Amino acid sequence: MTTRMAEETAIPLFKGTTIVSVRRGALVALGGDGQITLGNMIVKAQARKVRSLHQGRVLAGFAGSTADALTLFERFENMLEAHQGHVGRASVALAKDWRTDRSLRRLEALLAVASREATYLISGAGDVIEPEQGLLSIGSGSSYALASARVLLKHTTLSPEEIVRESLATAADLDIYTNHEVTVLSLSSDGEAGPRNPGGEP
Repeated sequence: MTTRMAEETAIPLFKGTTIVSVRRGALVALGGDGQITLGNMIVKAQARKVRSLHQGRVLAGFAGSTADALTLFERFENMLEAHQGHVGRASVALAKDWRTDRSLRRLEALLAVASREATYLISGAGDVIEPEQGLLSIGSGSSYALASARVLLKHTTLSPEEIVRESLATAADLDIYTNHEVTVLSLSSDGEAGPRNPGGEP
């Protein structure tokens, strides 16, 4: 198991999406675009790649295969239940299973998860990466989104939700695998998730 700490994290391993999460104080938001591609063809424009888990107290988004990601969402939610909603422990448990379980090892996706307390990237290599400032982006447009989010977080007073939207728009302008049909979820001060422009079905 490898745990890495980084100020910002961008891992653009998968084509077809951009996911970004931003944290400011006790507020956190996570969003993604809706485009799904098959080779060089757009097959869907309004897929929903982010969702709330554990009674709305945890946000999660994926980059990679949709079917694989749905399997990981289900497994991660089971881990949250097993660890009483502790996101860090659930993330480590999922990463361990993902690396060692034969049925999970071939899954091609990355997960970004966030609660009010912490943000993590989980990979099939056994990595659990926690960015120190809670600024995280994955997917093909992640470098663009991360750069935008970093600047907006440092030089503006925009909310996490607003920064996520602006960063996804920047990625959509520059990355052909990212579109402007976005879904953004945020955690309110009481820790409950609420959708903002809730996008399409998975």
